[in-house]
Amino acid sequence: MAQPALRVVIVRHGESTFNLENRIQGRSDLSRLTPTGEWQARQVAEVLAGIPFDQVFCSPLSRAYDTARIILEERPGIPLQVTEQLREIDLTAWEGLTFAEVKEKYPDDYHLWRDSPENLELEGRFPVRELWQQAQEFWHTLAQGIPARQELVNILVVGHSGINRALISTAIGLKAHYYHRLGQDNCAISILNFPQGLSGPPQLESLNITTHLGQALPKRKQGLRILLVRHGETQWNREQRFQGQRDIPLNATGMEQAAKVAEFLADQPLQLAFSSPLKRPWATADAICSSHGNLILQPVPALQEISHGDWEGKLQSEIEAEYPGELERWQRDPAHVQMPNGENLHQVWERTRLAWQEILATTEARFPEGTAVVVAHDAINKAAICQLFDLSPAAFWIFKQGNGAVTVIDYPQGKDGSPVLKVLNITTHLSGQILDCTAAGAL
Repeated sequence: MAQPALRVVIVRHGESTFNLENRIQGRSDLSRLTPTGEWQARQVAEVLAGIPFDQVFCSPLSRAYDTARIILEERPGIPLQVTEQLREIDLTAWEGLTFAEVKEKYPDDYHLWRDSPENLELEGRFPVRELWQQAQEFWHTLAQGIPARQELVNILVVGHSGINRALISTAIGLKAHYYHRLGQDNCAISILNFPQGLSGPPQLESLNITTHLGQALPKRKQGLRILLVRHGETQWNREQRFQGQRDIPLNATGMEQAAKVAEFLADQPLQLAFSSPLKRPWATADAICSSHGNLILQPVPALQEISHGDWEGKLQSEIEAEYPGELERWQRDPAHVQMPNGENLHQVWERTRLAWQEILATTEARFPEGTAVVVAHDAINKAAICQLFDLSPAAFWIFKQGNGAVTVIDYPQGKDGSPVLKVLNITTHLSGQILDCTAAGAL
């Protein structure tokens, strides 16, 4: 029997006493939720109220358990399942120390932790590698207990920064080397979809959303920031018609989305703006720039959408009739599809890489601690995000990009340092809902 589709909502615990003191928590259970942390948990409960959870799991550590308990206060019929598989990373002697103290007492280990976390060894163990194994065991255990009585199963997981990153990473195929490259703020929400169940390919719908906490974008410590935006909706998106490099304008919904993106980003300090020259991203970018009088929009031709060649202008049903089996192959094995008289994803990867390098170089040269907004398309955005983790075109479908969505990428050590996917696919400014409700249209 086929597994039902699965939606997994992953929440980090609320602010704790150790968070306030900048102390390493790990598996220590001395840290407790602060009043702010309790308030954050109530905000999570409110924004998730419309999702009918079938199962809820949490870490046994009190800061996560109390967060989960608060979220479930208005859901008395759902049992809270406590599991050791969601316990935080074990950092042994570091636990209870401030980050500054660890850096001073264990300088070599600290730099290894920051630069190559998978190779950190403490007391004969490799904490990050073990955490990856623990996350894989959770997914295996979850797969054994998914109810098959319905089409969609909703799961809530309340954990910690480290284990949440490991859960997301093991689901989408990221190695432990990327431990520090996914954002996880207190009471932030991330959503993983498994349309074919846990045995099928995953989709990361969103990562580290904090808008329900009154925080549009998580704070950054240093370095440059890129706000990556997908254009608003077009009529062809709505019709699920392949548009590619056809210059289709925004429809009324798309213009409204562009205005909402502009309003959402109005208070963000933006220094530079780049856009694909096609009408739909350009109009979206122009709306953003209208709220920032200092911005001069710069066209980047290499950010144009993938060329679908002979598929452009066609509905999915028309493509299936003319090219039997190719749409299914595009969904299953996108890296090996050559669009007839168009592009393949390897070509898109290469021009996206070059354009991204140029944008980073320009931004750092002019504003090394600044923020640039980049407005492009579904395929281009996905290519840029995948390349943050050295993923090939085979990973094309992993990261969702809704119309009018905002993604945040930080470079704390500058353009040549390791990027951090701080937030993925914010769409709450469009609908007020935590789930992405944008059109599921063709590219």
